[in-house]
Amino acid sequence: MTSRVRDPYELGPMPLGRPMEIVDERLVYAPWRTIFDLARQVESWPAYLPHYNFVRFRERASDGGGLVEMSANRPFGPLGWPTWWLSQMSVDEGAPAIRFRHVGGITKGMDVEWTFRAARDAGGTRVKIVHVWDGLPIPFIGIPAATMLIGPVFIHGIASRTLEGLALTAERESSGSSLRMNNQRSAVG
Repeated sequence: MTSRVRDPYELGPMPLGRPMEIVDERLVYAPWRTIFDLARQVESWPAYLPHYNFVRFRERASDGGGLVEMSANRPFGPLGWPTWWLSQMSVDEGAPAIRFRHVGGITKGMDVEWTFRAARDAGGTRVKIVHVWDGLPIPFIGIPAATMLIGPVFIHGIASRTLEGLALTAERESSGSSLRMNNQRSAVG
């Protein structure tokens, strides 16, 4: 990895309407800031997510993104199928959203977006992960492989576990913060 910090990647809006679209979403009972910060700190994911082997930046960008290499296992019973990909990552604090574009690995060309919306009536944050892809560049096989196997089995299998693990971590951190704040109020009063 280089120590130089680059300008953020300009990944633009999500290119919807691609043959493969996988959506994972969950209501996270934590403030948006808590889950957003956990999601953007991708190098820490292996500490919270046992299916991740490693996450490392090859290059950092000034928005907190950069060129990031990831490896995770897709569990099949007691066995894990290893996966690897390289992504450009951009962080939009204002939206808030995190975007990835796979530039290496079997899923090269896949676009991913994490969005975070306050769900005040439910007391949390609605987190949505969308993966879109044109499939493998192999005639007659690429799109069916993406839509029937890679997307629903591998992408959803890893993304759903990632979202669940980060959500549980955010909820633990938030309940701990609430408990600490309530204890501080009790001690003061």
